[in-house]
Amino acid sequence: MYREFSAQTMEGFDPRKNWQRSELPEEATWNLAPIFISDEDWETAFVALRDKLEDADKYSGKLSDSADQLLAGIKHQETLAREANLLLQYAYLKRDQNQADSKYSGMQARIAQLFSQIMGKLAFMKPELSQIKPETIKQFLEENSQLKIYEHFFKNIERHKAHTLSEKEETLLAKAGDIFDAGANVFAVFSNADLKFPILKTEDDVDVQITQANYISLMENTNREVRKITFEEYYGTYKKFENTLAMTLQNQIKQDNYFAEVYGHESARVAALFDNAIQEKVYDQLLSTVSTNLDLLHRYVRVRREALGLDELHCYDLYTPMVADVDFRFTPAEAQELVIKALEPLGEEYVSVIKKAFAERWIDWFANEGKRSGAYSSSGAYDSKPYILLNWQGSLDSVFTLIHELGHSVHSYFSIKNQPYVYSSYSIFLAEIASTTNENLLTHYLLETETDPLRRRYIINHYLDGFKATVFRQTQFAKFEHDIHQAEQNGTPLTADYLNQLYAEINAEFYGEELYPDPQIANEWLRIPHFYFNYYVYQYATGFSAATSFAKQIIDQGSPAVDRYLKFLKAGSSDYPLQVLENSGLDMTTAEPIEQALKTFEHYLDLFEETKNNL
Repeated sequence: MYREFSAQTMEGFDPRKNWQRSELPEEATWNLAPIFISDEDWETAFVALRDKLEDADKYSGKLSDSADQLLAGIKHQETLAREANLLLQYAYLKRDQNQADSKYSGMQARIAQLFSQIMGKLAFMKPELSQIKPETIKQFLEENSQLKIYEHFFKNIERHKAHTLSEKEETLLAKAGDIFDAGANVFAVFSNADLKFPILKTEDDVDVQITQANYISLMENTNREVRKITFEEYYGTYKKFENTLAMTLQNQIKQDNYFAEVYGHESARVAALFDNAIQEKVYDQLLSTVSTNLDLLHRYVRVRREALGLDELHCYDLYTPMVADVDFRFTPAEAQELVIKALEPLGEEYVSVIKKAFAERWIDWFANEGKRSGAYSSSGAYDSKPYILLNWQGSLDSVFTLIHELGHSVHSYFSIKNQPYVYSSYSIFLAEIASTTNENLLTHYLLETETDPLRRRYIINHYLDGFKATVFRQTQFAKFEHDIHQAEQNGTPLTADYLNQLYAEINAEFYGEELYPDPQIANEWLRIPHFYFNYYVYQYATGFSAATSFAKQIIDQGSPAVDRYLKFLKAGSSDYPLQVLENSGLDMTTAEPIEQALKTFEHYLDLFEETKNNL
């Protein structure tokens, strides 16, 4: 049975308060004993792994000697990685409980350094494996049956061979990693540490310092003047440094294009998509399909303007709820019950893992002094549980965050349980599908069971805003990102003026005439960290689209669709991402999943306008 929070334990306990860690009820904290029973056990394991560092490269130059040596070398690498990942996971989780505790920050730094040293010792693996001839690999597979599970692994190495440098060249580039990452690192430090925003007065005449952490919550404020001032001051601050930030971004784009050339790829996009064997047409179809359907985003902007009762909608009006004064409140026990009911269409095998997560305390629920903000699912260790960090506030958003992170954790759980270590992780291209499928199923369940028109309208508002942010906005980012990579490759300097003009044009194209063209929006590129991640953002939009398709199939078809979906969750990286999806009945090389997602968005737009008539 899943764990319930007793009424006695929760009596007088406000989850929105920033508690001391020692004040939290035990059942609301994660149980890390399955990783290490104590810090002392961690220290013992750390020393044991450190003692193996000297011999970490003992198979260097021997992988091609025989099938047995090849297997031994791979198993040796896996053993070291598994032990290091357990140590890393425990230290990171302990640190995130209270980031002000220097003990766990020190443990995290020590294991991160040791892990880096181990990976450096194992750097010989990739170039050495790439030098083994295909016919030799084939012979080894026949000689040792235990190597059979690595067939796809070897196939992928062969695919990368044309884009693998010599060991000396790879080592030189690896050692220069910090230098090449200068643009991204400077941006991160400047934006998160050095950049200081003004203080504004709220409607209650309270002084509030604008920060990166509270910017979105201020933009969600129901007081329009607060939103307007926040928007203008926030982007006004960034604009003061637009030439510097244009230089950091240009440096990153130059690096992306440089590495593509060094590794023999036609472009930075080809290089970024190559690792996961993603075809360029997947990217192009996303851009073209969304662009063809921008009338839906324009309609959303009009609906938002009308819902807020405004003569014109400004960019600072895009975050505030379209439905005010709806107070959904949930205790953790109520949220658990709701999550289980919403996910029942996925069947008992899936739901049993959800109950296991609750019963075995995979989740750290509440905020406490020094705890890391936000939420995540930690799924990096093969020999551990996929733990979840929350900062539970008891809102509907909190429930969506819970079911989202559970989607990641169950995906990791099934991948680990059904795949050997080499295939137990999954690519970023697939990562957001499982989490967002859960969100879609929760939205469906809430609308099936909720009868109050205002609350239904609030639920639909949540979905529409999420779709806008994930599909339309990330596709907008993807278009901008592709344009600036092409421009730099063709010799166009990425000056602040150029970037401002390009971003303003793309923003106007996406949102249409219904959105007032505030001049500050041209500077939005200044604050987006994902532009330093080399063709990363498109995966949010493709993932949301795939999730929408999976959820619709599960709701409409039942068991056959569930079986296909579970097959996807259990596949890990045993095949290339597009093939994993195709094996589960979803072809992302066509526009159909994106078109289906857009039709779902249109359906919810219709429902939102219908609920207005029922108020």
